[in-house]
Amino acid sequence: METVILVLMLVVIFMTWLKLTFLKMWQIIVVAVICSLFIGLSWSYAIQQSRNEISEWLGNQRLMLDTSVLLTIEVFWQMAYCMLSGKLLYGETVSRRTIWIYRILRFFPGLLIFPVLFYLQIQVMYQISGVDFAIVSWSLALIVFVAVIGGSYLLKWFLPQKSLRLEVLFLSSSLVLILGIVTTVNGTTSFKGTEPIEWNALLAFCVLTFVCAVIGYFKFQIRKSKWN
Repeated sequence: METVILVLMLVVIFMTWLKLTFLKMWQIIVVAVICSLFIGLSWSYAIQQSRNEISEWLGNQRLMLDTSVLLTIEVFWQMAYCMLSGKLLYGETVSRRTIWIYRILRFFPGLLIFPVLFYLQIQVMYQISGVDFAIVSWSLALIVFVAVIGGSYLLKWFLPQKSLRLEVLFLSSSLVLILGIVTTVNGTTSFKGTEPIEWNALLAFCVLTFVCAVIGYFKFQIRKSKWN
């Protein structure tokens, strides 16, 4: 379970970096400053958390369900940005209200990065002992400031095409949604099936799918031969 949450956090960091590649330099700096201040000012609360308490949070089904609501809202927010950006990128005519919605979606980097930073801060404090917590937090805040700016520009250099970055952002959002569902379920099911599998119906569905695929393939080949 903790491994899935760790992967989810890494994807959230990557998605945040990717979203920042669509912003201007001063906007990226503002986001980096906000993230750094969040770490620097929250150290007094972070030292009150224990590893057992964090494990209890991760195992709390109601808390994970509440978190999944925030995660789902943000994922659909990012997906909406990708779709509106695609329309504007390929020159589709949109209304002025759509442009305003696009601007709002663009300037919102996301909220999931803050729980990730808070978790990172707690883990760093447990790993570094004998040092003032304030010094550790503000040092981490400086590293996060550099990492936010450097990571976004590194991704922009590695993926220079805006359309490609939009596709990767959309896929990353989908992956975050899937991982969020996995962490929310946490090994439980909503209801258990009591009826046996209808093997005849399943076989009929597979045969029908195969027949439709074959028909579609030959239909495509016939149209292709006519075009040539």
